[in-house]
Amino acid sequence: MEKPELPVLLVNEVGGTLGVLEAHVPYLKKHFHLITMKEFLESKDCLSIKIEAIYVWWHRPIIDRELLKSLPNLKVIANSGAGVDHLDLKLIAEFGVRTANAPSAVSSSTADTGMALMLAAARRLIEGCQVTTSPDTEYFPCNMLGDEVTGATLGIIGMGSIGYKIAQRARAFEMKILYHNRNRRREDEELAVSACYCGKIEDLLQQSDFVMLAVNLTPQTYNLIGEKELKLMKPTATLINISRGPVVDQEALVEALQAGVIKGAALDVTYPEPLPRDHPLLKLKNVILTPHLGSRTHKTTRMITEEAVENILAALCGFPMPSEVFPD
Repeated sequence: MEKPELPVLLVNEVGGTLGVLEAHVPYLKKHFHLITMKEFLESKDCLSIKIEAIYVWWHRPIIDRELLKSLPNLKVIANSGAGVDHLDLKLIAEFGVRTANAPSAVSSSTADTGMALMLAAARRLIEGCQVTTSPDTEYFPCNMLGDEVTGATLGIIGMGSIGYKIAQRARAFEMKILYHNRNRRREDEELAVSACYCGKIEDLLQQSDFVMLAVNLTPQTYNLIGEKELKLMKPTATLINISRGPVVDQEALVEALQAGVIKGAALDVTYPEPLPRDHPLLKLKNVILTPHLGSRTHKTTRMITEEAVENILAALCGFPMPSEVFPD
């Protein structure tokens, strides 16, 4: 008896900087026949009717009207991560295609990244590494002082699954936790992490020693932190962004950092990514920049792929998807 044919899944490429991880390919091939964008473009007439699903890994392949029109039997697009701001959900829905993300997989590792950035900024770890490894160093400076994290006030903007994981970690550092969110958390959830709700973002900004951004990028959160908000922060405060680059007005941030309006920033995300090599953020000593490492761990990326497979298989069978996302 012949085995049933596996459904065909389109991916950008295998391996490389923009391809699905090679370590995940055997798992994907248990469930799907994989087609890369290169193979699809070379044999479009033959393959277009066979593709039923797309796995968007690190924003690739780019989903546009032309691609959607060329795939008449496409049923589902699974995104490798929680944020779907790079996908036009209304356009996708116009073609009768469903979309899923992977929110449960990324929460812990992204929260870890936020804490790592906060600690690195507070304790001047990058600067310390540079001093330690410099060929010019003859002694370690005893006046290289950082900021205390224990007992400091952390303001979390965006108290979804990632924001809440941050609060859980910050509680272990005995931090005072403030948060601002579109919807207030239940009282028992607040008590579990000793978090205080700020109905006004201004109150959080004025009180926090560290401000951490963990919101989704939406029209409402675009440039959420601009000149006005930065001026409300303490001059000793540090801004940490693990959400999306456009949540912060980068021009206003550069000016605030140069003028000493705030002490520093630690950014895992920028706009664009990567920044132009002459961008002023790259030259500031009071900035830590990382290449969108948020959820990039061996365990989390595997969980992302597993969540994507679960969503795709559910959609192909006509079942509810565990993490379907819908147009606003």
